[in-house]
Amino acid sequence: MGDVRRRGAVALGLTALVAPLTLALGATPAAAASCTTQTGPYQKQVEKFLGRPVDGKQSAADCKAIKAFQTKHGITPNIGYAGSVTWGVMDLMLKQKAVGNNPNKDGKCPVNKGRIACVNLSLQLSWIQDGKKLVYGPVPVRTGRDGDETRTGLKKIYWRNIDHVSSIYDVPMPYAQFFDGGQAFHQASVSMWNPPGSRGCVNMTKTDAKKYWSLLKKGDDVFVYGRKPGT
Repeated sequence: MGDVRRRGAVALGLTALVAPLTLALGATPAAAASCTTQTGPYQKQVEKFLGRPVDGKQSAADCKAIKAFQTKHGITPNIGYAGSVTWGVMDLMLKQKAVGNNPNKDGKCPVNKGRIACVNLSLQLSWIQDGKKLVYGPVPVRTGRDGDETRTGLKKIYWRNIDHVSSIYDVPMPYAQFFDGGQAFHQASVSMWNPPGSRGCVNMTKTDAKKYWSLLKKGDDVFVYGRKPGT
């Protein structure tokens, strides 16, 4: 932990070269209390996403806006640096928005199973469909991180527990619907774009987890496909 704090401190006080390194390695929120004056490699893209003047040069106002975005979504170090992790989250948001109301346009989630919950790992989206009819979604989800990937394939919901608490991580998993070993749909309190991801479950907002609970039942199909960015 001391090592991580030292890396964060270097990112705050020394050179521009260290900022991308700490962004990749991670740092504690406490170590990222100030704004950086350094221009990031994705400065223009991040400025455009945030509605800032697109000049490719870091300003105090740019940093404040970037830092607020990072803080909201749990991106560390939250020092306002326009690096690969921050732009990766924004880019994913843009791709998710572009899907609109046709998440199964590529036809990869089966339409011959009746009601089925689909999870597109590549776009970090999930939805419920009945045949070709969209029932709910698409909604952003947070799936397994590198090394704890959400497993792909056709599965079935085999157990539901509205007030589940993880026996492994000792954390609440409200509206849990298990479909593959310990992997389940459930509510999570973090941003759906919070890197690096879950321990394998499909995290959802409370609103979406409650809706999935009301729409799905034991025995319903779940289809997971694609590959989460960064895994």
